[in-house]
Formats: sequence, structure tokens, C-alpha cells
Amino acid sequence: MVKELENIDAKLNWHWRDTMRTIRFLSFDARVAFLIPVWLLYLRWSTIIISFMVFYLFNFLENKGLTFPSAIRAFRSWLIGRSRPSIVGFSPHQFVDYG
Repeated sequence: MVKELENIDAKLNWHWRDTMRTIRFLSFDARVAFLIPVWLLYLRWSTIIISFMVFYLFNFLENKGLTFPSAIRAFRSWLIGRSRPSIVGFSPHQFVDYG
């Protein structure tokens, strides 16, 4: 009887189990589907080819262990480089030796 009540309790909470999974569109991460409206607005072979290249690029990165947001962050950090000031245009004071 106790196991049966635990099973009922577990069944009531099944909807919480998959809330953190990434949403899929076909076999791709759904966040990459922002290119589909581009197809609708500019339906050319070049747009379709570029979109599929982006789809498979992010699918390749996902197979390597990077999710879509982490791949974007990795690309941003690669593009900007090692020196990233927190405040743009701010230069720290130079120390002067008066001695």
C-alpha cells in the first residue's frame, strides 16, 4: 500500500521532471529555429543553405558538449579576446612614485 501511494505521488510530479530539458525542433535545439522566419521573409536557396549550415554547426557543437548559449558565449569570448574591461572607456589610475 505504501509503495502504491509513492507511485501515485511520483506520477503527480512527473510534469516537473522534464522542465529543464532543452526544447527540440526536429533534432535541433529550438533556439536555432530563429532562422525559420528568415526563410519565410527571404525564401532563396542561399538562405536555406546558410540556415542548414547553422543548424548543423550548432548540432556539431552540441555533440562536442556545448549548448547553444554556451557556444554563443564561447564565440563572443573568442571574438573579443583576453582583455575585456568591465567599463568601456575607463582607464585605471597610473601609480606615481614621488619618492
